[in-house]
Amino acid sequence: MQKAFLALAALMLAGCATLPSGKPDPRDPLERFNRSMFAFNDALDKAVAKPVAKAYVKVAPRFVRTGVSNVFNNLNTLGTAVNDVLQGKMKQAGRDSARFLMNSTLGLAGLFDPATAAGLELNDEDFGQTFGKWGVKSGPYLMLPLLGPSTFRDSVGKLADQFTYPVYWLEDDSTRFIIRGVSLLDMRADLLDLDEQLDQSYDRYAFVRNAWLQRREFQVKDGDVDESSLDLEEGMEEEPAPDAAPAEGAAAPDAPDASPTPAAGEPTPQPEPPQAEATPAPAPTTPR
Repeated sequence: MQKAFLALAALMLAGCATLPSGKPDPRDPLERFNRSMFAFNDALDKAVAKPVAKAYVKVAPRFVRTGVSNVFNNLNTLGTAVNDVLQGKMKQAGRDSARFLMNSTLGLAGLFDPATAAGLELNDEDFGQTFGKWGVKSGPYLMLPLLGPSTFRDSVGKLADQFTYPVYWLEDDSTRFIIRGVSLLDMRADLLDLDEQLDQSYDRYAFVRNAWLQRREFQVKDGDVDESSLDLEEGMEEEPAPDAAPAEGAAAPDAPDASPTPAAGEPTPQPEPPQAEATPAPAPTTPR
């Protein structure tokens, strides 16, 4: 445990050494710390989470993976219904409660999803969104170890979310940890399709930060956001290349006219008319 802590500390110190050039993002005053934590999470993901998720997708049939996702979606629906009430969305709270009951019974503990077929769509509400609805500011962006992107407000919300998650109340620790692990595996498998887009970004950290913050704003405001705020260009631009020399054979730009400017009062010299080229006389024709 001590070695792991020392390795984490060394990585964080190394990540705090430099920041990319450019104007800092006011939403991310802890960027030095966040970048080092992002590097730690990214290294752990490449070493453990991503390979395991790929193996899971390769081995488990699609219907099995769908059933696992349905179970965890159903467990999260209970917390969604609670936050619906706290946000004053009573109609949605009733629909989410009905969805939870239908999938927990007819859907065999959430393994199947008859509620969606019945018109009860899946919603996603949590305490971070509820705090935002109540007017609590998000605070600085924060990259959490293992848990990933967050803010000060949403970090507190994550703690509150635990009390509405049924797995939290299981007494057996081993069962609880296994369920949590399978949940993380299911979540990572769902994100595999985004890896290619992330790998194409010039600044992976900036891309993840902006994408997460924009999605979070969309969730808190129920989609009522300015479309210009959904721009994801930062982090995707290519690294600027040095100015290239003109290609061989390409026309050089016109040089400025170096002829002297006439002094005031002097007549402007007129250009001489071009001399007509002499037409060569036709060669004499030899009579046959």
